[in-house]
Amino acid sequence: MVVMVSQDKSRALQFEAGSLSKGEIDAILETLPVDITFVDREDRVKYFNKAGKRIFVRTKAVLGRKVQLCHPKKSVHIVNMILEAFRRGEKDSAEFWINMKDRLIYIRYFAVRNRDGEYLGTLEVTQDITEIKRIEGEKRLLDWKM
Repeated sequence: MVVMVSQDKSRALQFEAGSLSKGEIDAILETLPVDITFVDREDRVKYFNKAGKRIFVRTKAVLGRKVQLCHPKKSVHIVNMILEAFRRGEKDSAEFWINMKDRLIYIRYFAVRNRDGEYLGTLEVTQDITEIKRIEGEKRLLDWKM
């Protein structure tokens, strides 16, 4: 994805598949039904969406902090293993699921790369899939009560 950033914050950012204003990008990221956190190539937390009710609470204090300091010590070696595999280009994703307070939490990590395959960082995506896992059959009609 190529982004051309204008000095004028009110102008749209141009992407290959369209354009969005900074306000639209922010609203989209906050509307996603998942928690996202971006860790840059130096392993520093650079961004997280607020996503209403986050599964793993984040405060602005984590911004700029090494991601290894944001995880329990017992799992830091796994974090490092994932980041190193992404950096070397050996893997592009990792996934886990855990039970937490009667909820099923799905945690995925994705290597973020530019068009040349250069590692830019890691995107963590966390989602409560408890209700999704209960889905059966089909739902083809809208059931809104108006």
